[in-house]
Amino acid sequence: MTNQAAEPMSMHTEGRGRWLGLAMLSLGVAMIIVDATIVNVAVPSIIRDLKLDSTAAEWVNAIYTLVFAALLVTLGRMGDVLGRRAMYVAGLVLFVLASMVAGVASSGEMLIGARLVQGLGGAMILPATQSILNANFRGRDRAIAFGIWGAVIGGMAAIGPLLGGWLTTNLSWRWAFFLNLPVGILAVIGTLVYIRESRDEDSRLGFDLPGFILITLGLGGIVFGLIEGRTYGWWAPNASHPFGILDWRWPLASISIVPIAIGVGIVAILLFTIIEIRRQRAGKFFLFDFSLWGFRAFRYGNLAGTIVSLGEFGLLFALPLFLQGVIGYSAFETGLAFLALALGSFAAAPVAVTVARSWGPRRAVTLGMSLEAVGILVTTFLIGRDTSGLLLAAPLFVYGIGVGLATAQLTSIVLSEIPGSRSGLASGTNSTMRQVGSALGVAILGTVLFAALVGGSRDNLAASLPDVPVQCRELIVSLVDESAGQILPALRNPSAADGAGFVGQGTLAPDQAACFADPAFVAALPRTVAPIEDAFVSATHLAGYTALAFVVLGVFFSALLPDTRHDPEPVPAVEAAVPDEAAVG
Repeated sequence: MTNQAAEPMSMHTEGRGRWLGLAMLSLGVAMIIVDATIVNVAVPSIIRDLKLDSTAAEWVNAIYTLVFAALLVTLGRMGDVLGRRAMYVAGLVLFVLASMVAGVASSGEMLIGARLVQGLGGAMILPATQSILNANFRGRDRAIAFGIWGAVIGGMAAIGPLLGGWLTTNLSWRWAFFLNLPVGILAVIGTLVYIRESRDEDSRLGFDLPGFILITLGLGGIVFGLIEGRTYGWWAPNASHPFGILDWRWPLASISIVPIAIGVGIVAILLFTIIEIRRQRAGKFFLFDFSLWGFRAFRYGNLAGTIVSLGEFGLLFALPLFLQGVIGYSAFETGLAFLALALGSFAAAPVAVTVARSWGPRRAVTLGMSLEAVGILVTTFLIGRDTSGLLLAAPLFVYGIGVGLATAQLTSIVLSEIPGSRSGLASGTNSTMRQVGSALGVAILGTVLFAALVGGSRDNLAASLPDVPVQCRELIVSLVDESAGQILPALRNPSAADGAGFVGQGTLAPDQAACFADPAFVAALPRTVAPIEDAFVSATHLAGYTALAFVVLGVFFSALLPDTRHDPEPVPAVEAAVPDEAAVG
C-alpha cells in the first residue's frame, strides 16, 4: 500500500497557486450544490413554460438527486484509478454541457434528460474535489481547506434558492442553467493551470461490472423509493399517480412499485457487500474497501453526517413551502429569507479553523451540530401565520453557523485516518451517505408535513365550514395535498368559478365540476384559507421538531468521534491507523 506521505502533491504547494487550486475546486462544488437547490423555486415557471404535468415536474428534481447519489461511490473509485483531475475536469465539462441543454429545453423530456446528465457530472465532481483536498493538504492547512470547502457547500445550499428566485423573477428560469457556463469555463481553465494530476498508483486499471451494477441498482432503488414514496404510494399504489414509463404502466394493484424498489435496493446493497469483500480477498479490482468502516473516524463521522442530513435537508424542504404557501412570499422573497443562513455558514469558515485548533475538530463538530439544533428549535417555535423572514433571520443565522462549523470539520475528521490512495473511495462513500441522508430526510419530513397538513386541513375545514358539502370540502383537501399547500394563494383570490385555476391542467371530475358550479361554494373559498393556514402551521411545527430530533441524534454520534486535535502529519498507511476489528465485518 502506498504511504500517504509519499503520495505526490497535485497542487502547487507554494505561493498563491495552492489556494487558487482550492478556489477552482470550490467553483465546481458551488456549481453542483447550487443546481441541487436553485431549481426548486423555478419549478412553477418551468411548469408553465413547458406545460409539464405534476409527475414530470417531480422528476425534474428527483432525477438529479437520484443519479447523483447512485454514482458517487463508483465515480469516486474511478477517479482514484484514472486520475482525480481528469475526473473533475470531465465532470465539469459534462455538467456545463448538460446545463446548456437544460437551458434551451423545449419539452419536459428534454429537460429531465439534461438533469440526468447533470447528476452524472455532479457525481464525478464532488468526490474528486474531496480526494484532491485529502491528498494534498496536511495539518493546519487541511483544516483551513476543508473549512472553506464546507462553507462553500453550506453557503451555496442557502444561496441557491435566492439566486434561483432572482433569476426566475427578473430574467428567466433558463438562466438558472445558463449561469453554469462562465463558472464552468473558469473552473476548467483554472484546474488545468493550478492542479496537477494524481491517482492511486498501486491500483491497476480495471472495471468491477458486478459491483457497478449492484451499487447503482441498490442506491438507485432506495433513493427512488424514498423520493417517490408519496407520489406512487408507500405500500399500495396511488390511483391518482400510477407509475409508468412511456406506454407501460405498473401492473400490480395490491402493491406499489415503491416497496419493491426499496426491497430490490436493499438486496442489491447486501449482494454488493458480499461481492466486494470476495473480490478484494481474491486480489481483483473492486469498487469499495469495506475495511474503511473499521476506522473509527470514518464510521462514526458517516453516521453523524447522514443522520444530521435527515434534519438539515428536511427542514430546507419544508420551510420554503410554508413561506410561499402561508406567508405568500414570492420565489425571490423565499430565497431572500434564507440569506441569513448563507451568511452564517460563510461566517463560520474562519471560526471553524479557530475552534478546531483550540478545542479540537471533534468539539467543533459537536458545537456546530448543537448550534444547528438551537437554530432549528427557535425557527420552528417562531413559525406562525404572522411569521416573517426578518423574524426568522436570527435563528437561521445561528443554524447557518452550525452548518458551517459541522460540515467542514466533519468531512476532515471522516477522512483524517484514510490513506490518500484510498481517499476517492472514502470521499465517495461519505458524499453518498450525505445524499442518501438528504433524500431520506425529504421523504420522512415530507411525509410528516403532508400527512399533518392533510389531516389538519380536513379536521379544521369540517369544524369551520359545516355548511359546505363533505365532497366539496374533500375536494379542497385533495387540492391542498396535490399542491403541497401551494393552493392557498388561489384560495385567497379565487379567479374562476369553474375551478380551472385550482385543478391545473387536468379536467374536472363530475363531483368537482358540481362543487365549482355552486355559487355558495365559490363564495366560501376564501373562508377555507384560515383553517388550512392553521393546519400548515401545525404541520410545519411537527416537521421542524422531527428535524430537530435527527440533529440531536447526530450530536450524540459526534461525541463518539476520535479526538484528532493534533492532526499529526500523514498517517503512514493502514498499519499506523489499524481499523477496529469488530467493525470490518
